[in-house]
Amino acid sequence: MNQLMTTREVAEYLRIKERKVYDLVRDNRIPCTRVTGKWLFPKHLIDHWLATGTEIPDRGGAALSTPAVCAGSHDPLLEWSLRESGCELAMMPGGSLDGLDRLAKGEAMVAGMHVYEPGTDSYNQATVAAACKGLGVVLIEWAWRRQGLVLAPGNPLGIGGVKDLALRQARVIARQPEAGAQILFEHLLAEAGLAMAELEVLAHPAMSETDLGLSVLEGKADAGLAVASVAHQYRLDFIELHQERYDLAVRRRDYFEAPVQALLAFVATDGFKDRAAEMPGYDVSGLGRVAYNAP
Repeated sequence: MNQLMTTREVAEYLRIKERKVYDLVRDNRIPCTRVTGKWLFPKHLIDHWLATGTEIPDRGGAALSTPAVCAGSHDPLLEWSLRESGCELAMMPGGSLDGLDRLAKGEAMVAGMHVYEPGTDSYNQATVAAACKGLGVVLIEWAWRRQGLVLAPGNPLGIGGVKDLALRQARVIARQPEAGAQILFEHLLAEAGLAMAELEVLAHPAMSETDLGLSVLEGKADAGLAVASVAHQYRLDFIELHQERYDLAVRRRDYFEAPVQALLAFVATDGFKDRAAEMPGYDVSGLGRVAYNAP
């Protein structure tokens, strides 16, 4: 009979604190089963989990494939598509780099990203190659998007570009450091001879495109960098600064899984095409193209 370990025993076996074991159980990241109110851990499955590192087991001890999660950068069109397609991919926005990290750890099936790579005139490829070496990750083009300054209606401060953010002492809302928008914003500032420290930046960053737009709409900030569709949604002013490519990163082994295929089938429908045409700032003519295929 397979040995069953208690929470204390598995903590000692893994050389971690018992509290950490409960965290792993709560996040469904360790093989376990519940018997008469107690968590028990089959030792042979714990050994398998440690050996593979990329499999995430369920609480009954059976190995599951990569969880059906779409992590990474928030994109309004993608958010709508995940909801409408019924693909069962749960959205977990946290920024491009956060999503890529989750993909590499086996915590997400898809990662949306738009990491500008200065000097290469490209997006995402070098970042994926460095973070996901040996994982067989491909980049699927989602859309080209217009990025720019989102401003209060009527642009009361008369902002005409990045330099005016400092000259007009605008209250700027940034994004989290892991966000592709923040990486791009700091690059645009550097091109204008500015740094974040020279701006009046709000203490708390926006965690999504939508949050940024709402902060400007509600008068909490005067400006921030976001996509054109957010400005349109909240009837805010918009100054285009950059066009970028937004990709979906996915491991080759997961590309043919049902959630990914359901999403890709949905974007071929007339309903998706009509929605994309209604949302300003999107060019989806290359959607589905393989932008990068790791060796």
